Amino acid sequence: MIIRAILREVVEVKRVTMRDRQSYCGILLDDNHNRPLIRFYFNGTKKSVGLFDGPERKEEKVGIQSLDDLYSLTARLKATVAAYTSAAVK
Repeated sequence: MIIRAILREVVEVKRVTMRDRQSYCGILLDDNHNRPLIRFYFNGTKKSVGLFDGPERKEEKVGIQSLDDLYSLTARLKATVAAYTSAAVK
């Protein structure tokens, strides 16, 4: 829900969906595995998230201490959505 709240300014909330996997929880754009927005890695003792650069889907893991840290990633998440939507236009 935090990711939906962050992205509601740039994309319709219903386009942001969650898929739970064995090793991570993924948040996707348009419920499309080719459009990952963020992945949550909360299974271990060290909590981290995976961020993406758009259509290249290159993942960068970032450590977080609490869910409030997700708000500091707002610009990065919005840039990922913009990259997917501009790639779709081309």
